[in-house]
Amino acid sequence: MDKIIIKGLRLFAFHGVNPSEKEQGQNFVFDIVLSVNMNRACTSDNVEDTVSYAKVVKTVRRVFTAEKYNLLEKCAHTVAQAILNEYPDVFTVELTLKKPEAPVSAEFDYMGVSITRNRS
Repeated sequence: MDKIIIKGLRLFAFHGVNPSEKEQGQNFVFDIVLSVNMNRACTSDNVEDTVSYAKVVKTVRRVFTAEKYNLLEKCAHTVAQAILNEYPDVFTVELTLKKPEAPVSAEFDYMGVSITRNRS
């Protein structure tokens, strides 16, 4: 299966368990891999024959910032499901959601979750 990769997508949102996270917001980073069949696009060279990563980014931004969630797990699942719902040519979504500014008293690169969702 072919893959479309969106790596390091940075979005600002208001997610977290702590009230300050929902008030002040923070940066989040997405790495997304979409499994698709690219045969038509490889032949036609037409963006209409593939999944537009620009449109996927708009979907991710819209869904991710529409509500305030407590858990990264819920955020990741909601975004992955939206991608599957809106892009019928996507078979699998592998999504890592990173929280580089998590309010944890330790030195770290990021806290995060990774999920995989398949079209059923």
